[in-house]
Amino acid sequence: MRRDAWGVPHLWADTVDELAFLQGQVTATDRRGQLDAEHRRAEGRLAAIAGPAEVPWDRFARRARLDDTARRCHETLDARTRRWIASYVDGVNSTGLRFRPWTPLGIFLVQHILFGTFPNKLWHAHVEATLGPEAVDLFAVEGPGGSGSNAWYDASRRVLAGDPHRLLELPGIYQQIQLACPAFDVVGLAFPGVPGVQHFGQTRGVAWAVTNAMADYQDLFREQLRRVDGRVLVRDPGGWTPVPAWTETIEVHGAPDEQTEIVETARGPIVDVDRNTGEGLSLRTPARVESRLGFEALLPLLCSSTVDDVAAALTSWVEPVNSVLVADTTGAVLRLVAGLVPVRDDRNRRGPVPAWDPAHEWRPGYAPLPRVTETGSVVTANDRRPDDVAALGADFAPPFRAERIRTLLAEGAPPEAIHRDTLVDTALLRLLDGTAAGARLSGWDGRMDADSTAAGTFAAWRTALAGRLYDHPRLRPLQAARGYDELFTPWTDPRARIGHALDGVALGLHRLGVDVPSLATAAFEDVAASGSGPWGERHLLAPVELSPAWDTRVPLGGDTGALLCTSNVPGVSDACWRGPVARYVWDLTDRSRSRWIVPFGASDRAEDPHFADQLPLWADGRLVPATPFGEHVYVYEEKIPDIGLFRLEVLRPAEHAELVHGWVTERRAAFWGMGGHSVDDVREIYEFVDSLPTHHAFLMLLDGRPIGLFQTYEPDADPVGERYPVQPGDHGMHLLLAPGRHRPRGLTDAVGPALARYIFRDPEHRRIVVEPDVRNHFALRRLKLEGFVLSNEIDMPDKRAVLAFLTRAAFFTLNP
Repeated sequence: MRRDAWGVPHLWADTVDELAFLQGQVTATDRRGQLDAEHRRAEGRLAAIAGPAEVPWDRFARRARLDDTARRCHETLDARTRRWIASYVDGVNSTGLRFRPWTPLGIFLVQHILFGTFPNKLWHAHVEATLGPEAVDLFAVEGPGGSGSNAWYDASRRVLAGDPHRLLELPGIYQQIQLACPAFDVVGLAFPGVPGVQHFGQTRGVAWAVTNAMADYQDLFREQLRRVDGRVLVRDPGGWTPVPAWTETIEVHGAPDEQTEIVETARGPIVDVDRNTGEGLSLRTPARVESRLGFEALLPLLCSSTVDDVAAALTSWVEPVNSVLVADTTGAVLRLVAGLVPVRDDRNRRGPVPAWDPAHEWRPGYAPLPRVTETGSVVTANDRRPDDVAALGADFAPPFRAERIRTLLAEGAPPEAIHRDTLVDTALLRLLDGTAAGARLSGWDGRMDADSTAAGTFAAWRTALAGRLYDHPRLRPLQAARGYDELFTPWTDPRARIGHALDGVALGLHRLGVDVPSLATAAFEDVAASGSGPWGERHLLAPVELSPAWDTRVPLGGDTGALLCTSNVPGVSDACWRGPVARYVWDLTDRSRSRWIVPFGASDRAEDPHFADQLPLWADGRLVPATPFGEHVYVYEEKIPDIGLFRLEVLRPAEHAELVHGWVTERRAAFWGMGGHSVDDVREIYEFVDSLPTHHAFLMLLDGRPIGLFQTYEPDADPVGERYPVQPGDHGMHLLLAPGRHRPRGLTDAVGPALARYIFRDPEHRRIVVEPDVRNHFALRRLKLEGFVLSNEIDMPDKRAVLAFLTRAAFFTLNP
């Protein structure tokens, strides 16, 4: 095992089962508190350590029989998969935790049970009962707990990229990891507590990514109950039938224990009782019906080399139902849907249906799922696609995100630019057409940038409009009491649902006779009276925390409808509670150039340096190398005419120390300041550099031959930053050229511009900073020729130096 600069574990073992043991052991070491909490959540025992706030979840977990479903699914696994999971559980338990054999399946269920469709059906029923069936379509967007995502394949770059959008939790829901053994070698994102790499990964031959297919695969049934002689009877299509029922005790830390009744009908377990009608609500899911979750797909997925291998592995998948995008190194690309979607009456999709009516029973078999072979760039973003998912679901994301990605791909935008794009659909502003309020925002570019005052004004107006709609008499019936458990409040609270579906409500409410433009103008007057600042002042990161260990205020750009999908709920809060829980770029031409990021870090311990070390980069929309073990990690390459193939490879201190030592101790490298160092000294220095997120070291290669050392740094994290006023976008560099005896003609002239092109590839880098020794006259002359402007002399800890700067504009003027 090794860890990279971000604490990410890269694991290898001689066998598949030994690797599973190691993954379980490492995960329990890095995420012990998280695994303990998720284990308890799966069994409905979280309130015993977290107190009364978690009673609603424990009540639901018990009623929904999550632990029993996990156990049943584990019993039906094939022997090979069961042994693999057992090895993982043994690894977890070797650290002192006490997973049961089926706990990984329970944890996986926990992560997905509520972002299916059934909570939305509670809201649909409430809207229909209070406003009428004609109002339901006003709220036809993915629900607030939905797992939205972007995923795309860029045919021009041959990369598969994306970002899943979920509830932001600290510690994060995904674990970056590499798993390697003779059978497979995978880098990807795993759920802590679950073996393998489930949703986003890359082997040496193929990469895959998922988005929520928005398929409707969960049903709610209205159950009429009777109690006769201590028994519970339910009304089935054939009459009244006794069903199993018992009471369980929920232990609550700091408060009295609570009792909850467990009842299961022929449809499924009763997960709630509607207090308005007295009816139970049973939940029917493919996993419970089939006693399968899809874990049989996980090992074959790891062993995949082609798009057909991935497709074959996912034929075993059950739920959640995913839209899967797959690409391999041959250039083949597939788009498919994986999972089980039941066939039943269309009314089952719209809300809870009567259990006693046989018309709503599931029919034999499941819906056929599409598989499309692609030849160009492909985009999936939870949108309603006629050739793919449209027939499988009811509520989809608006098309804006998918259309925006296609536009940016056509413009040649790199993946990082797509990840951090803040443009939103401004259709809502049509409500202000022809008004003074509309004129005030007419010059706004539609970008929800953190420092944008116009975006802040738009957001403040949007919030005021949501408040006025909530109070409007035509929508006020929504405020009638809902009879559902408090766990479902995010899906059933009318203030939140109006804010969540604001565009659809505001632009469609005229159908119910409401003069929305007048409300919009009045809302803008509210904002003008109170004022508003930049968007980032209010749009702050607000993750759900396992423990109160994080208190940093992080302003964010983006918005619910942007590609940078940092969600908030107008009228409720501008804080970001849901967003990209990971970003990834799988490079199919060279896996060593794949990259990723998570919102926080590899560890769940606040005292660990890797607890939240990725947060600043995540907030800026940047990525870090995935750094697969056993491969050269090239971060840049350029074919220099008449010179050769120039590459930058991440320096590996243990392997490269002797080579670098030979360079830095040569007489010609006197200004590098390491002439008296030993090989061990050099290794230790660059191990320290490798541990810093702000400093990086690379070998320069020409046609595969090392020709020197290149280092970059953030000036405000370096001693040089204490000696001049650092500007935003400054990026420092050091260069030691050591081409040996066979120096190609023109190499020195070519290397500097190539390195500048690498640095300026990041649009945030606006100026290169260097500080050569004042005695290094050759370097100073070279810098002038390359467009650097020499500034004042400074005293560094080990030398008297000259500051010099090269701006982006100056470089591209000299190198168009």
